Amino acid sequence: MTTKKMLPLPYPFSLEEELKKNPEIKMSDIELLREWCDKQQHLPKVTDLHLILFLHSNYYSMEAAKNTAESFFTIRSHVPEFFSIRDPLGSKELRQALNVAAITGLSGLSKQGHKVLFGKLVDPDPSHYSFEDVTKSFFMVSDLVGLKTGTCEGYIFIGDSANVSLGHVGRISPMGMKKLVMYVQEAIPVRLKGIHFINTPPVMDVIMNMAKPFMKKELWNMMHLHSSLKTLEEFVSLDILPNEVGGKAGSISKIQEDQIKEIDSKREWFIEEEKLSVVDEALRIGKSKTANDLFGVEGTFKKLEID
Repeated sequence: MTTKKMLPLPYPFSLEEELKKNPEIKMSDIELLREWCDKQQHLPKVTDLHLILFLHSNYYSMEAAKNTAESFFTIRSHVPEFFSIRDPLGSKELRQALNVAAITGLSGLSKQGHKVLFGKLVDPDPSHYSFEDVTKSFFMVSDLVGLKTGTCEGYIFIGDSANVSLGHVGRISPMGMKKLVMYVQEAIPVRLKGIHFINTPPVMDVIMNMAKPFMKKELWNMMHLHSSLKTLEEFVSLDILPNEVGGKAGSISKIQEDQIKEIDSKREWFIEEEKLSVVDEALRIGKSKTANDLFGVEGTFKKLEID
């Protein structure tokens, strides 16, 4: 049997610090989860940090952590449009996506102590927008933020949807939306606390209605559409936002430039991680899985009515 290489990490990681941060995490639980993952021969060799994130995001429930670990690697392996070809310098399409949308982790926390991810379409031209590639760039950023931060109280996402138009909606497929929602719901090892959209045009309702059938009630209840920044202020102090949306975090173009530099600097990690994080369906105990098993068959969706 070949020995697997351990997944790489993009930033230095200290097990001691994570355990200090989370007295509830028991070393014995990390060991138990590692043993379980090792027995699932189709899974990659998982880092201590991933094991801790799987446990922490599930409030230390072992069964739930196993499910998250399984979903995390399996969904990523079966959705290449979001999770493969992540070389930021080797893909024209990805480069374009990084320029179309600014996505970043903000440095301030929300009023509840949660880490904040911010996103905005900076190029309003729908013909430059690819749902798959922008989603890919979003998950690249959230991977880096999550692995740099380690465990934290929770995350919220704030999306500035000012530039979203009907032309963008036409470029989102129901199947793409289903994969996105399923990954967020079943697989991201974070405690998700809220998803907020600001400057929402009427067309956001169409997008929400497209996503709703795939969402569990818990996720749907986390969605907030803000018609003004007033209502957002319940959740975050506006100061932590970029200048253009009433904050003091710097201009969106600067934030975007810094984030792209950070992604480029982790190019080797993205390439290596992609090679090592795929599940090997041939080694899965029981029946191997396909994208159809996970997401159903394309074409079974009713045509969306867009008036």
